[in-house]
Amino acid sequence: MDPFDSRITERANLPRNMIENSMFEEEPDVVDLAKDSTTFPTFPTLDPDEAVFEPSSSRLLVRGLGENDLDEDEEDYESSARLLGMTFMNRSSAHRSISSPYTRQGPPRSCSRPSARTMVVCVLFLVIIVSMIMVLYFLPGCTFTRAGCHKPNQTAPLEPVYPVSTNGELFPWAQYRLPYSVHPVSYNLTISPDFDSMTFTGHTVINMTVLHKTKIIVFHGANLIIAKTTFRLENGEASNVTLLEYKPRQQLAIKLSTELKAGQFCVLTIDYSADLSHTYDGFYNSSYTEMDGVRRVLAATQFEPLSARKAFPCFDEPSFKATFLIKINRKPDLMTLSNMPKAQSTTLPGGLIQDEFEHSKVNMSTYLVAFIVANFTPISTNVSNTQVSVYSVPEKKQHTTYALEAASRLLEFYNNFFEINYPLEKLDLVAIPDFLAGAMENWGLITFRETTLLVSNLSSSLEKQVVASVIAHELAHQWFGNLVTMRWWDDLWLNEGFATYMQFMSLQTVYPELDIGDIFLTVRFRALDKDAMNSSHAVSTEVNAAEQVEEMFDSVSYEKGASILLMLNASLPGDQQFKKGIIQYLKQFSGLNTDTSDLWNSLTQVEFSTQHQNVSEMMSTWTSQKGFPLVTVSRRGDDVILTQQQFTLTSDNVTHTPTLWNIPVTYVNDSCSLGPECKQVFTLKTKTATLKVSESVKWLKLNYRNTGFYIVNYDDDGWTALRTALSNNVSVLSSEDRASLIHNMFALSRLGRVSFRQVLNLLNYLSNETETPPVTEALFQLNNIYRLLDKRQEYGLVARLKDFILHLLGPLMDKQTWEEEDSVSKQVLRSALLETACSLNEEKCIQKAKELFKQHVESNATVRIPGDLQQVVFNVAAQSDEGWTTLHQMYYYTKYDAEKRKMLKGLASTQDARQIVMILKYALKGGFIQTQELPLVIKTVCDGFTGYLFAWDFIQENWDTLIEKFPLGSFSIQAIIKFATSQFSTQAHLNQVQGFFSSLKERGSQMRSVQEALETIRLNQRWMNDNLPVLHKWL
Repeated sequence: MDPFDSRITERANLPRNMIENSMFEEEPDVVDLAKDSTTFPTFPTLDPDEAVFEPSSSRLLVRGLGENDLDEDEEDYESSARLLGMTFMNRSSAHRSISSPYTRQGPPRSCSRPSARTMVVCVLFLVIIVSMIMVLYFLPGCTFTRAGCHKPNQTAPLEPVYPVSTNGELFPWAQYRLPYSVHPVSYNLTISPDFDSMTFTGHTVINMTVLHKTKIIVFHGANLIIAKTTFRLENGEASNVTLLEYKPRQQLAIKLSTELKAGQFCVLTIDYSADLSHTYDGFYNSSYTEMDGVRRVLAATQFEPLSARKAFPCFDEPSFKATFLIKINRKPDLMTLSNMPKAQSTTLPGGLIQDEFEHSKVNMSTYLVAFIVANFTPISTNVSNTQVSVYSVPEKKQHTTYALEAASRLLEFYNNFFEINYPLEKLDLVAIPDFLAGAMENWGLITFRETTLLVSNLSSSLEKQVVASVIAHELAHQWFGNLVTMRWWDDLWLNEGFATYMQFMSLQTVYPELDIGDIFLTVRFRALDKDAMNSSHAVSTEVNAAEQVEEMFDSVSYEKGASILLMLNASLPGDQQFKKGIIQYLKQFSGLNTDTSDLWNSLTQVEFSTQHQNVSEMMSTWTSQKGFPLVTVSRRGDDVILTQQQFTLTSDNVTHTPTLWNIPVTYVNDSCSLGPECKQVFTLKTKTATLKVSESVKWLKLNYRNTGFYIVNYDDDGWTALRTALSNNVSVLSSEDRASLIHNMFALSRLGRVSFRQVLNLLNYLSNETETPPVTEALFQLNNIYRLLDKRQEYGLVARLKDFILHLLGPLMDKQTWEEEDSVSKQVLRSALLETACSLNEEKCIQKAKELFKQHVESNATVRIPGDLQQVVFNVAAQSDEGWTTLHQMYYYTKYDAEKRKMLKGLASTQDARQIVMILKYALKGGFIQTQELPLVIKTVCDGFTGYLFAWDFIQENWDTLIEKFPLGSFSIQAIIKFATSQFSTQAHLNQVQGFFSSLKERGSQMRSVQEALETIRLNQRWMNDNLPVLHKWL
């Protein structure tokens, strides 16, 4: 999926995700039978479907003996002991006796009269033993089965280990993950939406095979009203069964009187109804208004990661792949789409039409199932025996041409590159008016926001770059994610990291004119920034709750995943080795589920040169631990000493275990520094290693073109040599390497390894810089500092930093034109420079933007504003009451979505408090401003001085509404928290944020994004404390 909208994250990231429930609801204690029972292989294996009971009084007695004193090993032992029918009292006393100060002595040679002390100890010991015997005698004996204790104690009610269903019965499963005893083979779905009542009915038939003997079938369902459930075993007769529901985990179950045996076939049939979702997940309703004012209603699906269960009962985990036969009932004036081509349409009694789609030819995970009921119009073409179509609302059909061309070219590229043809007969790309994610890779039916699929004939190359990037990402998923799918969400990066990497790699070949490499470089910088925090996580990390699944859709899974794949490819010998490895991976696991080790093993099996190391050995260090290394370089003659350690901005609560990476260190030097032939590779596996170079080498630049996922710090002589080289000749290093030096220097300043004076010294060379990557990275970093100082009301420093930026880059700003520009890279450079200039109230920039806006309005839009300049022009226009009102009217009538979004961002950039409050309320309510745009609105408001405190108050006041519209942990919630808090830098604000989120408890207090927000505020606070004196002195 593409969870992020590229323009929300400063165009560095490309799109998404949604859902679910609270991971913090208190539940009864749970024992993992399968896990604990294997600890004692000498005992008989317990039936995994049996529940475990324990008398409340027994548990209280055990806990009364010092529950808080038990270490983790003791607690695990206790759970295992219960399973085996052992009393914890016996285990506990035996355990204590081992460490008792009263050690057993050998028998004396003759009897002697015991001392008084010995008598006292013996009496106490006997009292304890008698007490234990009495307790055990009067408590009922327990058989650890679902039936519980056969002789319940009337004064000590049983405490079930398994949770209670909605009907009061025990729910027969106590884990978040489903059991693997039964596996779906195929689904037969019939869905009938009713747009008048905004509900739908469903009929689901699940054909299953039994893998292990069991008496229960557990699967998923959420917010469904079950009317009838029947079960049939093989060729037997169907019978009604009771369906149990446990809502906190959105699980359904049936309990069978007869045990199912491995190899048997069974069928579950469920009739149900539900409301069409009013959020952006499950089977949800949406609407749009046509040019003539007619409101049209539609329904679409968004199932990733956990919402197929909201549309039909299913085994809603990635590893439960199956085939699907889907039928949808509709009114005659609507049309339907699903994953497969339409097989037939039948008129039903009452006038409805039933569209039946072909039985899927591929096994799919449930999150890839999709269907749409709407009134869309397509354009189509044929590519390699696949019908490629782009759908939109009828009035935007003219904006679909570029998307069809891009999808066709990219599909052909992937067919050839992967040496595996796209397996379906059709590929639909659908622009949905109200869609939260950037796009979603449903197999054969890819859904998009309108802004990420539709471009007009007059769109800039920059807008086409966004559309092509998202299409490239989603088409890559048809292989990475759909054909081969991660086994569980802990390896989401196998889907998203690969799709992100392939989107950049493919566009460099298919559309080289889009200059996508510059965007990929920026993406890697931002991934490093995120992963430098202690609140980050490993690429592959354990996931055991709905919110944790949601939070996996972040820059670590996407951008870091893509970055380490780039690093691996750059380190392998030859151009084809990486390609051969991933082709082998796709062919070996086609139609299956994998984990990270499967990928590394496939790459390792490809015949590399004998000198090259084991890929699995190298790359496991990058996926199994969070963070990345800091490589420190010092030189003594011809010896270059390289040292690695974890780069972490926050040392609090960091595990102080040795952390090492297997680093393919690339480097160039002053004798050859630009072309690929100049690159040399040195593998750093240990804490410290020495690299030999000629003493004639004046300087080294490590991490060639920033293809490695690490940061480099040089000794003073190393930094001085690089600064001197750049001052003498900017082109001595590639633009990527120059941008890398700037990024690394700012990162090291935040870490405290270099002074901010050193940062300013490096930036002095920028007066001679003209390339996009170094300038945009410098502007990104300087604008962040400018906003922090502005929010701290350091007005003197704000003015001096403004002067510094204009002095450094003012000449380059003055050289920018306001006419149409063809080069994408130059458009990116120009928009970044002019947006900064106008935000700093540079007079010439403000005047030119006002003139262009006036011409555009007075000419009734016949005088066009170049696409890459629209944002800066709209931002300037919105700073006056007249301009804001005019822009507000333009936003209402504009139909082209990319331009409309820029207008919205301009409206949100106002510094008028009333207008800020108004636009925040509009975005939350939805309608005039779609709620999907709320994260963008909040980000824009928070960038300004007036709005950032309003936005924070708004979030606190409307938190419950926000988590109704956007699931806890979703990318939208992550973004809202980040945007609202990332510019705080005082203890007062830290206390406010900490207090608010602590008060939420299960409504969001434990989210990783909250920990990241708190860490960011502390880092801002530290940076201010460390650097304000330096800024006062040197700016």
